Amino acid sequence: MTAVPALDVADVTKTFGGRRPLRANDGVSLTVPEGAVVGLLGHNGAGKTTLVNQVAGLLLPDSGSLRVVGHDVVAHPERSRREISVQAQANVPITGLTPRTAIELVGRIRGGSRRDVARRTDGLIEALDLGQWASTPAHKVSGGVARLTAFAMTAVVPGRLVILDEPTNDVDPVRRRLLWTQIKALADDGAGVLLVTHNVREAEHAVDDLVILDRGRVIAHGTVAELTHPLRSTLQLDVDLPPGRTVAWPPCATETGHDGLRARASVPAARAAEAVAWAQDAVDRGDLDRYSVTPASLEDVYVELVGAAGETGSPGGTHADAAETHAPVPAGHDADTTEGTLR
Repeated sequence: MTAVPALDVADVTKTFGGRRPLRANDGVSLTVPEGAVVGLLGHNGAGKTTLVNQVAGLLLPDSGSLRVVGHDVVAHPERSRREISVQAQANVPITGLTPRTAIELVGRIRGGSRRDVARRTDGLIEALDLGQWASTPAHKVSGGVARLTAFAMTAVVPGRLVILDEPTNDVDPVRRRLLWTQIKALADDGAGVLLVTHNVREAEHAVDDLVILDRGRVIAHGTVAELTHPLRSTLQLDVDLPPGRTVAWPPCATETGHDGLRARASVPAARAAEAVAWAQDAVDRGDLDRYSVTPASLEDVYVELVGAAGETGSPGGTHADAAETHAPVPAGHDADTTEGTLR
């Protein structure tokens, strides 16, 4: 018997009216199995949050279907909502509460027993290193602590589908790692997790499967390994330049980007030794501060895909820019790297 996925989105289209209709979602289909983290990746305005708001029942699709654990979101919104917990892009206001009280309150609202909710709250506060702020009034905590509190409110009694819309915004690098561990733990415990993000580097290391959205359309989906497979024979050479220096790439390298004191080039994998030797010599001469050689990343694939989609354009009068809505929703490979540094 085939398991019912936590979320099944089939050919969903959503258009916002006006003189020039804006198509925020254009035939979007995706599946989030229970026990997996599926990333929904796209730039700002790609249609991600519009889709989330339809899954949560805040917007109605023009066509297509959305099912949460088998329940039709449009026909039976009350059933599907019971199975969802959402961390919205905007933090839920908890003015007058402390992080601990807010987390426990949501847990009780979602039906958890007082003892279980208190135990789970303690566990999340410890896991996310929030202890020193747990009893601090909400108006005195930082944006990062508020963001982590919002995640804990979502995870304290999670639904079978957990939607996280940009959960790492404002979170410092150390606690961001702790947060990723807890996101993966939700899936390990059986929830289907839809992770909405525009951060390509984070998505690469956090998801089991990935859906790339551009201008309201799905332009690619698969595992990170599947999506990066076309570039398996290419390496990326990144260099840091001292002030006032320019880079003279070796014959094996083709520049793909330059931003201030940082530059990047692609190198055929078969010529990796040549690239490393050139870079190390440049470091020894003082022409470079630092370099790294890594396999092609999801970011490289993403830039190629979104660039290609942009060149082909979107159907007449359809795009997602300015169609994103941000209404708050109730909580309810690692690559081996060769590096050189200035000595």
